[in-house]
Amino acid sequence: MNDDLPVAVIGGGPVGLAAAAHLLARNIPVRLYEAGATVGANVRDWGHVRLFSPWSFNVDKAATAILKRHGWQEPRGDGMPTGGDLYDAYLRPLADTPELAAIIQTNTCVKGISRKGTGKVVTKARDSRPFLILVQNGAMRVDLARAVIDASGTWQNPNPLGASGLSAIGEAEASRFIAYGIPDVFGAERANYVGRRVLVVGGGHSAANALLDLARLAESDRRTELTWAVRGTDLTRVFGGGDADHLAARGKLGCDLKSLSASDRLKVVTGFSAERVKLAGEAITVSSEDLTLGPFDRIIVATGQRPNLDMTRELRLDLDPWLESPKALGPAIDPNLHSCGSVPPHGYKELAHPEPGYFAVGVKSYGRAPTFLMATGYEQVRSVAAYLAGDLKAANEVQLVLPETGVCSVKVKAKSECCGGPAPADVNACCPDDATAKATGAEGCGCSSG
Repeated sequence: MNDDLPVAVIGGGPVGLAAAAHLLARNIPVRLYEAGATVGANVRDWGHVRLFSPWSFNVDKAATAILKRHGWQEPRGDGMPTGGDLYDAYLRPLADTPELAAIIQTNTCVKGISRKGTGKVVTKARDSRPFLILVQNGAMRVDLARAVIDASGTWQNPNPLGASGLSAIGEAEASRFIAYGIPDVFGAERANYVGRRVLVVGGGHSAANALLDLARLAESDRRTELTWAVRGTDLTRVFGGGDADHLAARGKLGCDLKSLSASDRLKVVTGFSAERVKLAGEAITVSSEDLTLGPFDRIIVATGQRPNLDMTRELRLDLDPWLESPKALGPAIDPNLHSCGSVPPHGYKELAHPEPGYFAVGVKSYGRAPTFLMATGYEQVRSVAAYLAGDLKAANEVQLVLPETGVCSVKVKAKSECCGGPAPADVNACCPDDATAKATGAEGCGCSSG
C-alpha cells in the first residue's frame, strides 16, 4: 500500500543525485532533500581541491543519460576535475534539468526518520508502515516515504583532534584557530596561513593535500613554518604505491608528500597522539602524554569524518561496531585489514539493515573507513534502485572494479582477509581480487602473494 509514496533520497551530492536519476529512470517517484542552499553543498566546500580520480570515475550513467537528453557535453574522461569543476560542469547542470529540478528540495534538513505511528521497539506490522521523515525547511513538517536512500555523507561531521576519537582537552576553546579538512589556503583562507606556524594532524589524502598546498604557499613567504603530526609510525600507507597506484594522480600525491617530508621545509612527528590543546594569547600548543608541540598560529585537523547517526536513531540498524558502516560491508573496507583500494562488488544486500527499505549509500555507507570513490556510490545506488523496482536480476548483478592503491597493509602469509576476504581454498592467491586477476593472466592484485 506504500508503493504510491515516493522514495526519500537524503543528500544532494553526487551519489544522492545519482540515486534520484536511477529511480526516475525506473519510473519510481522520488523526493530529494538537500540541507544546503544548492545541490553539492559539501562538494562546494572543497571546491578548490583537485580530485585524483578522472572524470570517467566521477559521473553516473543514469545521470549523464538525463543530461545528454538536454544537450550536455560530457567532459573528457581523463581530465581531473576540482570540486568546483564537478559542481559547475556536472552537479549544477544535472540539478537544473526539468526531471531533477522537479524533485529536489534545497535548504531542507532531515531531522529524523522513523516508521509512521510506531517506535523502534515495536515489531508488529512494522514492515507495512511507511517511513516518516521529520523535515525542517523553516517550519517543521512530516513527509511519508516508501523507502529511504541515505546519501547524507560525512563531510559535516569531522573527526576531532583528540587521538581517542573524542575532542582533545581545550580543543573547543581554541576552535577559532583550528580548521577541519582542507582549507582553501590560496583563496579565502590565505591570510590565516601565509607566514604562519601551522600544524597539520592526520595521515590520509586530506592531510597530504593540505600539506602540499601549504608548502606551495610557503614559497611566497619563507616565514611559513610547517609541522606534520601523525599517530602512526609507519608512513608507507600514507605515501601510497607511487607508480604502482592505478590512479596516477593518487600515486603522485603520495610521492610528492614523501619528497616534502624528506626536505627541510616540513617537520614530521610520528607516533603523536593529541590529548590536550593549550591556548596562550594567539599561540597554541598541542600535547600528547609525553610530548608538547608548538607554539602554532593555526592547526589543520585532517583526521577524517564520521557519519551522523542521529537522524536514524529510531530505525533498526545493524552497524559494524567500529566503522559504523553496514555490518556486512565492514570487513571489505576495514583499514585494519587492508588498504589495497579494491572493494568487492556490493549492492543492496550488503547495504541493507534490519529496517527494510532503508539504505545508507555513498561515503556514509563506509562509516569511518577511508578511500571511498564516487564510482562505488554510483554502483551502490544502481543496485538499490533496481531492487526497489523489483528487478532482482539487475540488483544482484553488481559490477565494481576499482583502481588499486599499489600498497596493502595486510600480512599475506596467513592468506587471510585482504581485498575482500579470503581467496578460494584451491587457488594460490591472497584474496578474491588476486585470484580473479591471475585467472585472466595478470600478475595479481598487487599484494605480493606467493
